[in-house]
Amino acid sequence: MRSASVERNTFETKIKVTINLDGTGEAKLHTGLPFFDHMLHQIARHGLIDLDIFADGDLEIDAHHTVEDVGITLGQAFTKALGEKTGIYRYGHSYVPLDEALSRVVVDLSGRPGLEYRVNYTRARIGDFDVDLLREFFQGFVNHALVSLHLDNLQGINAHHQAETLFKAFGRALRMAVERDPRLGDALPSTKGAL
Repeated sequence: MRSASVERNTFETKIKVTINLDGTGEAKLHTGLPFFDHMLHQIARHGLIDLDIFADGDLEIDAHHTVEDVGITLGQAFTKALGEKTGIYRYGHSYVPLDEALSRVVVDLSGRPGLEYRVNYTRARIGDFDVDLLREFFQGFVNHALVSLHLDNLQGINAHHQAETLFKAFGRALRMAVERDPRLGDALPSTKGAL
């Protein structure tokens, strides 16, 4: 099993993430932010990645530090669990619809951080959750997982649907990228010999 646990403790947050890339989509999520937990659950379920995430953050200020630090810690745990990256597909992509909304996510486990985030939410808040924080989550993940990630919401009217299609597609793209390629064996999917 490709799994790892990482803890991140700062003056602003205390985060613990356990991840199993060869899981069944089980999720135990306690961030103090129900909508965010709902989005993280999409990654687990649609990526078939087991996630156990606990966050104790300074929510009395706002949700920014908690959301960003969960992204950072998840990225660190993902990198640790993935290991040497031998024998994986490396690239993953997914289109996911939800009623009127449609999103596309493409990922390259390249060893280089890069985020392209093209999402125009139809409103600034989903319940009491600030949609700007979703970009912060993905930026934190990308910076510490060292992946190239393109997230595009192609259409949508309902902001909840827009966000949910992104997270579902992200989970499915990760699932594809970390999958073992039987034709590759233990080789590294790179002509450079390094990722």
